[in-house]
Amino acid sequence: MQSTPVSGGAVLSDVMLIGQAPGPREPVLQRPFAHTAGKTMFRWFEQFCGLNEAAVRSTIYFAAVCRCFPGKNSSGSDRVPAPDEIRNCSSWMDDEIKTLRPRRIIHVGRLAIMQFIDRAKLEKVIGRKFRVKRAGHSFDLIPLPHPSGASPWHKISPGKELLEKALRKIARHPATVNSKLIWRPRIQEL
Repeated sequence: MQSTPVSGGAVLSDVMLIGQAPGPREPVLQRPFAHTAGKTMFRWFEQFCGLNEAAVRSTIYFAAVCRCFPGKNSSGSDRVPAPDEIRNCSSWMDDEIKTLRPRRIIHVGRLAIMQFIDRAKLEKVIGRKFRVKRAGHSFDLIPLPHPSGASPWHKISPGKELLEKALRKIARHPATVNSKLIWRPRIQEL
């Protein structure tokens, strides 16, 4: 793994978003989903949930399976974290779940999804809500495909329709509604 860990910052929230790992630009920009995939993902949130990037970043806690950029593979594309790297980082994510006790976790991409539910096909998980327990805490899991330009899955059927279904579930989930309505007062209480 390379560079320094990337964090979404301290956000007290009922909603947690878990991605795979930072890309090469995120450590420099010092925030997750700061480049191309992030632009796509924030466009999804704005279109279906009515939350622009600033609102998402201020109301959702960002985490990742691995917090450091894994580096490049031999072909020059971003390397997927190895199983030992995932195991080494898993205690951080578990500690965050124990501390925040989110009502809902949004998993972005197959690698993040597979850390919580054992289903390899996106068609079987995107657009659905799962009740999951991890780190001694139960929560709703609503997975999203990775917004990377490397995969056209979310742009063609059935991915396009399943993505819309998942985002509508996120928009209607009580944790999202409450985050939009009560976020400011919660900050003032601290």
